[in-house]
Amino acid sequence: MKFISVLLTQKTRNSLYVLVTSSKHVSNVFYYSTYKYKRSIKECYRILHVSEGCSTDEVRDSYRSLAKKYHPDSGASTASATMFMQIDEAYRDLLTHLARESKKTQTAEDDEEKISDYKIPQHRQYLSYEGVGFGTPSQRQKQYLQFRVDRATDQVLEFRKQKLEQQYAENSMIAKDVKHSKKVKITQAIERLVEDLIQESMAKGDFDNLSGKGKPLDKFSSCPHIDPMTHNLNRILIDNGYQPEWIVLQKEIRETIDKLRQDLVASRKKLGEPMTYRQEKQWMEICETFREDITKLNKRINDFNLVVPLMSRQMVHFNAEKEISRAEQAFLAFKEEMNKTNNSKDDEKMDDDQTNPTEVFLKWIVKNLRNFNKQNKN
Repeated sequence: MKFISVLLTQKTRNSLYVLVTSSKHVSNVFYYSTYKYKRSIKECYRILHVSEGCSTDEVRDSYRSLAKKYHPDSGASTASATMFMQIDEAYRDLLTHLARESKKTQTAEDDEEKISDYKIPQHRQYLSYEGVGFGTPSQRQKQYLQFRVDRATDQVLEFRKQKLEQQYAENSMIAKDVKHSKKVKITQAIERLVEDLIQESMAKGDFDNLSGKGKPLDKFSSCPHIDPMTHNLNRILIDNGYQPEWIVLQKEIRETIDKLRQDLVASRKKLGEPMTYRQEKQWMEICETFREDITKLNKRINDFNLVVPLMSRQMVHFNAEKEISRAEQAFLAFKEEMNKTNNSKDDEKMDDDQTNPTEVFLKWIVKNLRNFNKQNKN
């Protein structure tokens, strides 16, 4: 047998041993690696893009993101098998390093705890005086005596405080009981007074002529289709200010249309007659705004018709053109009334103008006759 050993150069960073066994010819050849490149910890940090002193979670997160980026099966444009192998090896080396460092830190802390345990004084004298004070035994005794005095003072103050709080609580309870008893007495006195007044009125016969005397109380509605429970519930809701949704909507719709009509007529009266070009343009803008308001109001009417319980209570849409013509007619009626009022005032004024000269002339004649009579007498 012959053995041949071949060592390659160091630049390839890989060694191969070739074992050749031969008697007359070569039978087997084996190749295996005996050298593995080891990266430094700083290089591992650089490959994983993390800073030194980071935690294990940060290393793990960085490895996951890089694996998604460079894994051959990821399908990304940056996929690289060589880069992924480097990242994987760096990740494993860095985890091993961090585990070793954490273990060293834990061992150092345990050693420090053991050393501190040995530093605790184990002398017999330090087990007395409840562990209070420091120095020689005589000094510790004085300090312990002062500590006992302070503790006794605090206990006395706490006891007095609790006693005062208890007395205050008792006094407040007594005051509450007295106040409650006075309230009960006043209530009972008022009830007795009212009962006496009722009995006195009954004795006088004030309740004899009441309407409905001897008849049962009308608890329920006369409608036979409404059960008593529903009627009572509705009455309680109405008494407390609650109204059904459809009633509230109906009230809002009526108030809104009345206000729109009044505003439209007031705007027409304000423009007057005849209207200039500018006033006509302004009136057209007012009518357009009114049409938009009527459209919104008709939508509210649709909502009302959906919730109203009776078909006979449903409402129809308002016609904006009819409402505008109605406003024009109201303005014309108002104009005619104003003209009649002005004509009547003018007639009255003319009558006053016609009667005033006659009255003045008569007064002048009467005055002259009186003066003439006085002169004749003289």
